[in-house]
Amino acid sequence: MSEPVVSDVGAKPLESAKRREGKYLTFVLGDEEYGIDITKVKEIIGVMAVTHIPRAPAFIKGVINLRGKVIPIVDLRLKFGMEEIPHTRETVFIVVEDSGMLMGVVVDTVREVLNIQESEIEPPPQFGTRLNTDFILGMGKVQGKVKILLDIDKALSAEETALIASMAE
Repeated sequence: MSEPVVSDVGAKPLESAKRREGKYLTFVLGDEEYGIDITKVKEIIGVMAVTHIPRAPAFIKGVINLRGKVIPIVDLRLKFGMEEIPHTRETVFIVVEDSGMLMGVVVDTVREVLNIQESEIEPPPQFGTRLNTDFILGMGKVQGKVKILLDIDKALSAEETALIASMAE
């Protein structure tokens, strides 16, 4: 007897959970916890003065000078459609490497580095074609909580990445 054929027509192709498992730096935006692959994180720095860029989208806060390098700063709250809030003493910039370019992302607070196993990662939810979730690697289920695992390389569109790259030059 042959095995039944299972069709996944229309299903979003997913990376294997094995490829997604690993260490994640977790952080908070509002009431939600997120994680970024630790290999993408270059450093965590306190909030510093940002030079604003005229006519940049609101989520691009500007650039900083970090040891002689110009680093664009993106506010993930604004990028994800959340309300902007004043910085607190826990607000930090996480400097990440996005498609070969350094970029700082503003987060409310950093939590910890977690080792998330394959068995603790579920595929991202599907919301149809109206909501793009390509930037979500998966949903990490750790210690009874859900962490949204981000693919930082896909958090910005190609046009946004090009704009940010031009700021760093």
